Amino acid sequence: MLRRLLQALDPDQLTAVIAAWLSTRSPATGTRRAIAVDGKSIRGSRAAHSTARHVLAACDQATGAILASTDVNGKTNEITCFQPLLDQIDDLTGVVVTADALHCQREHVAYLAQRGANWILTVKGNQPHLHAQLAALPWRAVPNADRASDRGHGRREIRSLKILSISTGIDFPHAAQALQIRRRRRRLDQPKRFTTETIYAITDLRAHQAKPAHLAGWARGHWSIENKVHWVRDVTYDEDRSQIRTGTGPQVMAALRNAAISALRLTGITNIAAANRHHARDSHRPLALLGIT
Repeated sequence: MLRRLLQALDPDQLTAVIAAWLSTRSPATGTRRAIAVDGKSIRGSRAAHSTARHVLAACDQATGAILASTDVNGKTNEITCFQPLLDQIDDLTGVVVTADALHCQREHVAYLAQRGANWILTVKGNQPHLHAQLAALPWRAVPNADRASDRGHGRREIRSLKILSISTGIDFPHAAQALQIRRRRRRLDQPKRFTTETIYAITDLRAHQAKPAHLAGWARGHWSIENKVHWVRDVTYDEDRSQIRTGTGPQVMAALRNAAISALRLTGITNIAAANRHHARDSHRPLALLGIT
């Protein structure tokens, strides 16, 4: 009965209900909210005559909580689902939306402007003209606006950010600043071997609206969704080996995994696997997490 129920639920409505509940538990940070939009395939849902289900989600960068998600069926792609996804969030005024290169679309920025949101969009080869314009800017003459480094997972990473105002010369609506993000990585056991990656992005935020440290944090925060959500779903919850395929089952189970991760993240938990073990030992602990006494 539970299986049939889960396979018949509307995943978008389920996510909306969960997001409304999470919003009552989200702490007020006093800083501008940043939302990362990113997609993930549920590989285990692939069948002999159909591709794997794909889900597009909007994640709060600060908490790792999933605010909205929508199914990307085989007849469309992430681009057409961008606006329906963010329509699930009531108020985007003042929010900074980050997205990868696939969503660097004129229709998207027009929609975000209408909703009162700002944006940071990565630019890659899918926009060759725009990418060439950004790469041709005089970056050598621009000093680093922000620089940070950290160590972890057996490697060191150095990140630098350069910023240029682009009131003219860039063929993209509402673009106010261009970003060049350079990441240099090396393994700690190979101190002389660096790999360098240069990424370009654009934003409608002007210099007086966001400090370089904020822009660097939001850009990096977008990539953190991979660690905060996707990696946890794949490794901790073993999502890719789940073979639930019938009805809306894959999307519903993804929504429930997102709900579990979000509920734990909002309490300040960083190790989801350890938290799962902790709550599994006592049936009262999950109820307390949900605010049920």
